[in-house]
Amino acid sequence: MDLFAPALNRLLDEWLDEDLGRGDLTSAALRGRQGCAYWITKQQGVFCGGELVERIFSRLDPSVQIKLLVADGSRISIGQKLLELEGPAASLAAGERTALNLSMRLSGIATATAALVAELEGTHARLVDTRKTTPGLRLLEKYATRCGGGQNHRLGLDDAAMLKENHLAWCDGVKSALRVVRDSSPWPTRIIVEAETSPQATEAVIAGADGILLDEFSPEELHVLIPRLRQIASESVSRGGGQIIIEASGVETKFLKAYAEAGVDLISTSAPITRSSWLDFSMRFQALGS
Repeated sequence: MDLFAPALNRLLDEWLDEDLGRGDLTSAALRGRQGCAYWITKQQGVFCGGELVERIFSRLDPSVQIKLLVADGSRISIGQKLLELEGPAASLAAGERTALNLSMRLSGIATATAALVAELEGTHARLVDTRKTTPGLRLLEKYATRCGGGQNHRLGLDDAAMLKENHLAWCDGVKSALRVVRDSSPWPTRIIVEAETSPQATEAVIAGADGILLDEFSPEELHVLIPRLRQIASESVSRGGGQIIIEASGVETKFLKAYAEAGVDLISTSAPITRSSWLDFSMRFQALGS
């Protein structure tokens, strides 16, 4: 995930402006003073956002020095020191809340992702995220997913084509919709078809879809359906006997391993992003040299 994208710089500036407004009214008390600070965690989990903290303070005040003690994606324990900062006290105070808010949010996502990834250990299936993200935070929330050991699904509508129930309802069926998208997209565009029934999934495989997203099927249904789809894919003339990526969505996370054991390649869920709690961090200050 590119944390150095120009678009992210603009967002960081907007988030800092949101908190600072016309300027921190308490900065007068700190003018001319140097200070140092450190972060500690009040909860165990997976850390995410250290690189982002560096970006935030560099944009606020390049003279602030940051020493990361924990790498993004590392497991952390209660009371562990995460990073140290040194610089103008007013700058440390001004960037505190924006930096903490983002890192605590992202660390919560990384922690929740890691818990689900652990349930898939020993299986073929990989956990992937979705486009259910907070507007403005997609890049960072998907970065947090990766820090937790998950993988990213498409970042946006321009990453891959996914024909969902609305497309199929408004078109003349799977084959027609797939052909039109294939003809109008640049090579090599992957096309995924969301299927809600076994006949839909079968039709999509025969029509040459690169991936099938099986939505709200039970693990028991998948145990029967997936071997059949793989066999059809291996025999399909339109696919040239190629393999197909099979994904399960709309799953209950408590049954995650059962879905994995049904033979899917990917399990997509928005749960780590939409249901996770923030990890609790604290920034402790002290006068320089004390």
